[in-house]
Amino acid sequence: MIEYKLEHDNVFDELVERGYFEQATYEDELRELLGKESVKFYIGFDATADSLTIGHFIQIMVMMRMQRHGHVPVALLGGGTTMIGDPSGRSDMRTIMTKEQIKHNADCFYNQFKRFIDFDNDKAIIANNADWLLNLNFLDFMREIGVHFNVNHMLTLDAYKNRMQDGLTFFEFSYMLMQSYDYLKLYRDYGVKLQMGGSDQWSNILGGYDLVRKLEQDKVYAMTFKLLTTAQGVKMGKSQKGAVWLDEKKTSPYELFQYMRNVDDLDVEKFLLMLTFLPTDECKRLGSLEGSKINEAKEVLAYEITKLVHGEEEAKKALETSKSLFSNNAIDENMPTTEMDKDDFENGLGILNLLTKLELTKSNGEARRLVMQKGVKLNGRTVEDFKREITLEDFENEEITIQKGKKVFHRIKIK
Repeated sequence: MIEYKLEHDNVFDELVERGYFEQATYEDELRELLGKESVKFYIGFDATADSLTIGHFIQIMVMMRMQRHGHVPVALLGGGTTMIGDPSGRSDMRTIMTKEQIKHNADCFYNQFKRFIDFDNDKAIIANNADWLLNLNFLDFMREIGVHFNVNHMLTLDAYKNRMQDGLTFFEFSYMLMQSYDYLKLYRDYGVKLQMGGSDQWSNILGGYDLVRKLEQDKVYAMTFKLLTTAQGVKMGKSQKGAVWLDEKKTSPYELFQYMRNVDDLDVEKFLLMLTFLPTDECKRLGSLEGSKINEAKEVLAYEITKLVHGEEEAKKALETSKSLFSNNAIDENMPTTEMDKDDFENGLGILNLLTKLELTKSNGEARRLVMQKGVKLNGRTVEDFKREITLEDFENEEITIQKGKKVFHRIKIK
């Protein structure tokens, strides 16, 4: 497991200083509790894909920091709640997935958690709400749980209010009840006293917090942390190809490195603080660099995150590849590569079609604008004509390199 030097005796102070903390119930009480005893806490993850994303990495970092301070993470896989779907922040209903898909995704999540969280000797717990939600008796559930939820109050919450005009199904309306029941179940089974999550989950988290306090007459707590957003307020985690995944088969270590290497200057300090274990003072020093020196800080950021996610060896490879490409456009073995058939180029393949096929652009129209702006290079030479055809004669040792802008490189090998 990853080690780092504790900068605070109380993890609450660390979460505040590093920029994670958004809000909590009874802050002073919670801070005191976290400072004097080991607390079991949980964070839920709906299994909507077969890999976690860089957006989930905030939750993982919080779990790691809490665990290093002696607290016990409960990673809750949403095998049951994924069957419904959280309406928060959505304009449509989540795509219905099969139980088999959801179970597969949850298993993938667990395998990824094990890279970051120590589950040995009860230092952390893995749970899946499918174990108690899939076989619930509807009437028993509504008699015990449903009676504690006021519909008028629920309709004032953004999670539901924003959907009322376009349509909100009762299916989705029940999500808060299910998530709240999770807190009650984890309190009863494991003694969990704190639920944590992103700031967009505050309403759902309060539902469970209120439910446990009503039924168990005990003090439990809720805390949310800030979402991973850019300086423009956009949720981070999307690239040209879509989500940035923690699975190296979906987003390679080099692609993750480049994604972090290309963040906005204004985001460097925040991301260093929230996504790495570098000392706070060092994060602030790097984040304050100006001019061309800020690129050194971005390189450190990209290296540290890639090292956390994929290991030091892959981080070093990604760093070497980046330096090689930016210094002399040389081909590097670790460069993102696509294999294509010789037949694709036998009669020529248009540069616009090629860029779109490689997902370097979203459409031929975007590719055309990019070429006209002299933003595309083939084997180090600028492509001047958007009607340019790529043929077998362009290949050197059965490969070519496409460069998009200054920072995106892609190799094509023919077979």
